[in-house]
Amino acid sequence: MRLKRFDNMNVVPFIDIILVILVIVLTTASFIQLGVIEVNLPSAKANNLKEIVSKDLNISIKRGGEIFFNREKVLVENLEKRLLDYNRSVNITIFCDRDAKFENFVSLLDTLKSNGYENLGIMTKRDGK
Repeated sequence: MRLKRFDNMNVVPFIDIILVILVIVLTTASFIQLGVIEVNLPSAKANNLKEIVSKDLNISIKRGGEIFFNREKVLVENLEKRLLDYNRSVNITIFCDRDAKFENFVSLLDTLKSNGYENLGIMTKRDGK
């Protein structure tokens, strides 16, 4: 009996393993992206959301009107003072609960604009997701 030479290698199982690892990484990355503060985001039809970078300022407004800067609670009275700790060129992403009062959101935007913060973004979730 003659032995066959081993000239090539089947790479299909290797590709399957890499695809499974890729799916796991992408799934976990989507959970890490949104942070810890539970905010019920409103929906929007646009889907060109930028990734959130940890050095940016994330402002969350909860249903009861509580405001958080990067997971740290900020009193409304100290909002402007705490805001001035950040550079005016910082990217600011606003997470506002859909059941929060619109007055809180407008007040925050007014404070940001009056102090010269221009790089603003509003986080929403896509319809049906």
